[in-house]
Amino acid sequence: MKKLLSMIALLFAAAPIFAQTSGQINYEVVRKIDQSRLRFMVNGEEVKQGDPNFPTDVPDTRTIGQKVLFAGNFVRESRDEENMMLRVRQEPGGIPQTTNAGRPFEEYVVIDIASQKVLTFVTVSKDKETRTYKTEAPIEATSGWQLTQQTKKIAGYSCQKAIVNYHKEPYSVWFTTELPFRYSPVPALTPEKGVVLLVEGSREQFRATKVSTGKVDDKAVMPDMHAESVSQEQMTDIRQRAMADFHQKMGPGGGGI
Repeated sequence: MKKLLSMIALLFAAAPIFAQTSGQINYEVVRKIDQSRLRFMVNGEEVKQGDPNFPTDVPDTRTIGQKVLFAGNFVRESRDEENMMLRVRQEPGGIPQTTNAGRPFEEYVVIDIASQKVLTFVTVSKDKETRTYKTEAPIEATSGWQLTQQTKKIAGYSCQKAIVNYHKEPYSVWFTTELPFRYSPVPALTPEKGVVLLVEGSREQFRATKVSTGKVDDKAVMPDMHAESVSQEQMTDIRQRAMADFHQKMGPGGGGI
């Protein structure tokens, strides 16, 4: 009887450890660049594709890192070079020089796993005043998943492949059920159960390069309760105004994307 009670106690003691698993996932994000949508400010003049001053060294793809922290019911995403502006300077007859000019605003995303919502936070600093805005949207997962028998290890975890129609094309989605929560770096491609470690489309790819479990402070993933709630349209306007102000501060000597 004592042995049975001891086993039950161990099971109850072990359960919260699994349920409260926390840690970090590092993704490599690769996207094709539509150069026709790019705008550069070169010596104070806006140029676009086809203009003789349009930079010739713009790559076809862009690769950035995405860090994902998870703990409890929340996941926090942040990306390297998120909203980074590029300054382009060109002397007459010279080669354009491109440098990072900073960010017009800070932005990060929190996924509410329990409510299946995406919370976007944008912080803007202007005239020595800093304000943080929040907008939220439900995760509307794409239906019609076709599970395959293909499996492989990604970042040390066994994953199964599914085919999902998204953006009018078939996406390959590899997910694992060895992590005890529900998440995808592309919210619309969130599985019913498990964590997506690889998404492959013709114009974008999200690949987990490292998964590490360990104690993550709950405060590092919790939403900012003091952020001002705004609509999706208002958030777009806030971003655009912040970018316009940033361009103006950069002056006629340069500009950004």
